[in-house]
Amino acid sequence: MSIALQSRLEPASQPAADQAHWCEWQRVELLCLCLLQANQGPPQNLLDDLRARQQQVSQLRAGSWWRDGLPQPLDGLAQDVLACVLAPQLIPRIGWLYQDLQSNREPAPCEALIASLLALPDEELLQLRQALQQLERQGLVQRDHDSPFGSISPDRLALARLMGWTEQDYAPPGAIAMRSTATWDDLVLPIEALRMLQEFMLWLEHRETVVDDWGGQLTGGPVALFAGPSGTGKTLAASVLANALGWPLFRVDLAALVSKYIGETEKNIGRLFDATHGRRVVLQFDEVDALMGKRGELREARDRYANMEVSYLLARIESHDGPCILTTNLRSQIDKAFCRRFQMVVEFPRPDQAQRRRLWQCLLPPKAPRTADLDLDAVAAAVNLTGGQIRNAALHAAYLAAAAGGAIGYPQISLAILRELAKEQAQVSPSQLGALAQHLSIEGDRDATAD
Repeated sequence: MSIALQSRLEPASQPAADQAHWCEWQRVELLCLCLLQANQGPPQNLLDDLRARQQQVSQLRAGSWWRDGLPQPLDGLAQDVLACVLAPQLIPRIGWLYQDLQSNREPAPCEALIASLLALPDEELLQLRQALQQLERQGLVQRDHDSPFGSISPDRLALARLMGWTEQDYAPPGAIAMRSTATWDDLVLPIEALRMLQEFMLWLEHRETVVDDWGGQLTGGPVALFAGPSGTGKTLAASVLANALGWPLFRVDLAALVSKYIGETEKNIGRLFDATHGRRVVLQFDEVDALMGKRGELREARDRYANMEVSYLLARIESHDGPCILTTNLRSQIDKAFCRRFQMVVEFPRPDQAQRRRLWQCLLPPKAPRTADLDLDAVAAAVNLTGGQIRNAALHAAYLAAAAGGAIGYPQISLAILRELAKEQAQVSPSQLGALAQHLSIEGDRDATAD
C-alpha cells in the first residue's frame, strides 16, 4: 500500500463518537480498492487492513451508531448497504472510486456495484434487493429507477439525523428551508387576523390538554389557509409562527411535486410527508389554488387522475402530525369543499393607511439618517402599496440615499415607489405617486414615465 493511502487510512485525532463513522467509511474505501484490483488480486497488506477494519466495524455496530436516528432497526446487510450509499456523501474521494468502478461514471452506487463491493453470491441478491426496499420504506435512500443499475442516494434528512447534524438546513424532497427572524412585532395586520393566527397556535400548544386530558378527537395538522394579495404578509406570518414554535419552516414547491406521469405525483407527495414524519417542522404550500380550484366536468382521463392527486395531497396534509400552512392569492378560486377541511382560514388584506405608515417606519433601516422634513404619514397616504412593496421600496430608497451620501428623504422614497410600481405596469405615470410626484428629482424619470 502506498504511503499516501496509509496516511488516509490512519485515524486522525477525533472524538470517540466519530470513530464508528470513520471506520464505516474507511471500510467502504478499502472495499473499493480491493474491487479495483480484483483482476490482479489485491495485495495482502490491503486485505489485512480490510479484515482489521471489518472487525472494528462489527464491534462498533454493537453500540448506538446504527440505532440513533433510524426509524427501525436494520439487519447487518441493510447496514452494509446504507454504509455504501452514505460513504461518498461523507468522503468525496469514495465517489471518485465509484466513478472508476461504474460504467455510468456516477459517484453514487447502484445495486450492482454494492453487490460487487460486498462480494455477494447470486443466491443472496434477492436479500440485497429486500434490504434496499427496507431502506426505501424507512425513507433512508432513494433510487433513480428500480433496476440493478439505477443510482442510489441517501435522503438528506436521514443523513442529517444519522450524522447528528442540524436538520434546519436539510429540507425534505420538494421543499426549501425558509430562514427568518421575524417575530409577532413584525406583523402589521388587522386585529382580527392577528387574533386568528394566535388561535391557530392554540391547536399546537394545548393539544395535550384537549386530546389526552379531555378526550378530544385527535386530528392531524392543524391546517390553515392564508388568503390575500401578493405581498400582504402570508409568508411572513408563516415565519412568525415557525419562529414562535422554534421549528424550521419549509416551503413546498408544488411544481416539484406534480408530475405528468401517472402515479409519480403521489410518490413525490409521499416522499415529502414520509421525510417529515415525526419531525417538528412547519410546512408551507404556496399558490394552492392551482391544485384546489373549483372542480368542473371531467373531460378526459387526466382530469380524473388530477382530482385523485389533489385528494391524496389533502389526505396527507390532514393526517400529517404537524402544522401545514396553505397560501393563495385567489381565495375565490378555492373549492369551498376544501375550505371546510382547514382548522383556520385567515384573510390578509392590503394594509390601510395607518398600517402602511407603521410598515414604512419598521422597514426603513433603523440606523439610516432621514431628512427632517420626511413625513411618513404623507408617504403612507400617497400610494396604496402592499407590505412587500413597501419593504422593497424602503430598501431601494436606502440604497439611493447611500449612493448620494445623504439621508433618506422624499426624492429617494418617491423614486423607489415609482420603480416598485413599474414592476407590475408597463407604463407608470408620476401622477400615480399623488403628492409625492413633486419630489421626483430626476427629470429623465419624469420624461420616461410620462410616455
